[in-house]
Amino acid sequence: MINLINNKPKPVISPRLIALQIIEEVLEKNISLKIAINNNEILKKIGKDKALIQEMLYGTLRWYIQLEYILNQLIEKRIKKKDRLLKYLIIIGLYQLMYMRIPSHAVVSETVETCVKINMGWAKGLINAILRRYLRETKNLNSKISKNELIKLAHPEWLIEKIKGDWPNDWNNILIANNERPPMFLRVNQLRNNREEYLIKLKKVGITGKKTNYSSDGILLEEPTSIEKLPGFAQGDISIQDLAAQLAVELLDLKPNHNVLDACAAPGGKSAHILESEPKIKTLTAIEKDKIRAEKLHGTLDRLKLHANIKVENIVNIAAWWNGKKFDRILFDAPCSATGVIRRHPDIKLLRTMDEITAINKLQMKLLATLWSTLKNNGLLVYATCSVLNQENSNLIKKFIKKHSECNLKPIIAKWGFDTGYGRQILSGQDNMDGFFYACLKKNIKC
Repeated sequence: MINLINNKPKPVISPRLIALQIIEEVLEKNISLKIAINNNEILKKIGKDKALIQEMLYGTLRWYIQLEYILNQLIEKRIKKKDRLLKYLIIIGLYQLMYMRIPSHAVVSETVETCVKINMGWAKGLINAILRRYLRETKNLNSKISKNELIKLAHPEWLIEKIKGDWPNDWNNILIANNERPPMFLRVNQLRNNREEYLIKLKKVGITGKKTNYSSDGILLEEPTSIEKLPGFAQGDISIQDLAAQLAVELLDLKPNHNVLDACAAPGGKSAHILESEPKIKTLTAIEKDKIRAEKLHGTLDRLKLHANIKVENIVNIAAWWNGKKFDRILFDAPCSATGVIRRHPDIKLLRTMDEITAINKLQMKLLATLWSTLKNNGLLVYATCSVLNQENSNLIKKFIKKHSECNLKPIIAKWGFDTGYGRQILSGQDNMDGFFYACLKKNIKC
């Protein structure tokens, strides 16, 4: 791994060097892009170039399959594995030439200079030749891409086939949406102000937003912006949350004095929305097994000045977190493939595997059965995923209902998404939302 701190002599830190370090970490260690960014100490201290670095990171990984294909068209011999940094550096350069508004001469010269900073100066001529050849052959390469479905859509073949099988009429739109830049939605904290008041606050600082159709708390920004520019963010006036995720709380049908459980609760957006929507609930228990993610959950609630009974435990270890008192409402935001949020996390396309999804699917069923045992008679459990795969969604709910005669599917009457017969599905990009699935399960034990 490139060491930007301890190298002697220390290299001049450049945006491309930082991007290269993070991409190497993602692809070689299978670390998610978000975690790699958060763990990068140099990036935390960067000021004006942070947006440039993030654009290179997200864009390069979004189009990585396509960019790798182009690279292989431009060289006679594949770059050796031991020279993988060189490969990643060229791919970053190709992304800039294809998708960013940076003069081509600057991209070429700065990419060449970066190879010197990683002690690969011997490759200066190679990088220069490859990037300049791309510029000469752009038209021909674009023609080849347009004729190759896999490369054009920049998804792994197994995932394309999986989504095709589940959504034969919609798969192409799903994949196109996965490659788009995500919109930015806000959720207004109704305990502090209403949506109309907050839209006025936005207008005063020059930010344009509009009301969302399906959430009474939601605002869609015309252009994404940094949280520092959002009025009242630090004070808890609003949260950043995709519109599809905001739909969970209404489905819970919360009432005063309810005991509520939020399972797999980090980073806390839905927990906060529960407390904002019905401040008179009796208790909210929030479970998160990962200590680092649990810290984010604490941070979210602290910023919004809200309180929940947070348990840092694994759901299956039920004796460690449950006192035997059953819940009126449970929100189970299940661990999943996250195939509905690829536009926000493009590294999913490169890191996720079919075997992993199979393992996750077994875990989903196990966790659902565990949580079901803690639900009151006549209680309601809302099952949610940010997946577009039937294996994790409608098929799983169908199997669960067959195993539990006391489980009744409560129909979701809504204008968003569509009814699958076993829950309601939002496909990626549908009404500009992330891909999400919801099912409402009611327990009815006849005495």
